[in-house]
Amino acid sequence: MAGLQDDARRRRWERRAEWPLTAAALLYLVAYAVPILEPDLASAWATTAHVAGWLLWAVFAVDLAVRLVLSEDRWGFLRGHPLDVAVVVLPLLRPLRLLRLITLLQVLNRHAADSLRGRVAVYVGGATVLVVVVAGLAVLDAERGAPGALIETYPDAVWWAVTTISTVGYGDLYPVTDSGRAVAVGLMVAGVALLGTVTASLASWLIDRVRDVEAEQQAATRGDVHALRAEVAALREELAARASGGPGSAGPVAPGPERG
Repeated sequence: MAGLQDDARRRRWERRAEWPLTAAALLYLVAYAVPILEPDLASAWATTAHVAGWLLWAVFAVDLAVRLVLSEDRWGFLRGHPLDVAVVVLPLLRPLRLLRLITLLQVLNRHAADSLRGRVAVYVGGATVLVVVVAGLAVLDAERGAPGALIETYPDAVWWAVTTISTVGYGDLYPVTDSGRAVAVGLMVAGVALLGTVTASLASWLIDRVRDVEAEQQAATRGDVHALRAEVAALREELAARASGGPGSAGPVAPGPERG
């Protein structure tokens, strides 16, 4: 019972912290993106963005610590939330902190269509935009100024991210640094996962359509059988009435003239 109470306390904290953490992730997106998109930014603004990024990291760290304290099975919580732990413990994974914006998808999902396809559309569409934006920023941050780098502007970074996540990979742009290649690996994995989700959703839609058609045909067949049974029952009653000479009986049928 104590474990359930602790988990309930943690879930209440997570619900209350949902919007504040989403706002923190949005602010982190601004603090992370501005120095990358404006490399000639004044040093004072660059320092402000850097400090803001670390302050927001502290917000994520406090949230993780509170959730850990409120969990009865703390090792189980850590095993079940490896991404949350990684973005706090490993500073090199700072772009992953932007995945806190996925909570926005959960909010949108509440107002999406009731069908599974409506929820899938919200998640796939939102996740695709989020991953492309974040990957473009991360690869530009890693590639800009590197020897032999081909990705030097954000439009090029977004184009590379789109072709990579769609598994097209034209090869006109590609990362040359280790950090950029690490971003590419993550983006390719995300692309495969998103395509798999779309394929599964489409297959589910086709199966539902086939099931609906079969249900309509079965309903029509059952209706025909029911009508046929009713007609047979009526004929039996009429034959029984004729045989007993009761109401509805027209007597024996006279034989027709013989044909030569």
